[in-house]
Amino acid sequence: MHRFTRFTAAAAIALALGLVAPSGFTPSAFAQGAMPAKTGQSAGGPVLTDSKGMTLYVFDRDSGGKSACNGQCATNWPPLMAPAGAKAMGDYSVVTRDDGTMQWAYKGKPLYAWAKDGKPGDTTGDGVNNVWHVARP
Repeated sequence: MHRFTRFTAAAAIALALGLVAPSGFTPSAFAQGAMPAKTGQSAGGPVLTDSKGMTLYVFDRDSGGKSACNGQCATNWPPLMAPAGAKAMGDYSVVTRDDGTMQWAYKGKPLYAWAKDGKPGDTTGDGVNNVWHVARP
């Protein structure tokens, strides 16, 4: 019985410290207050990246803090999704997409990845159709 009590106490401490996550939760669920994007490096200088280090982009056709990239566009340019209940912080805001999901924006511009970037540091989406650009800090 004492072993179970010690194990339970140790598990509770590890959970409270964020060392382990309960089933069904992702580490980002514990990252309350963490910025939604990071600054990474590319051959062209600093860029905003997602949690995996992949370059983020902005779309010229977005306006008024609203995404204009839906359907097949969003398949090619996956939005940087925000969890339910996400709140604006610093230069980051949250926009509601046409399907009701939430997306992160930087300085009012919704953020996207590019499906054809293969590794962190790639910027192959920069300049696509003259309307996609690397998001810069």
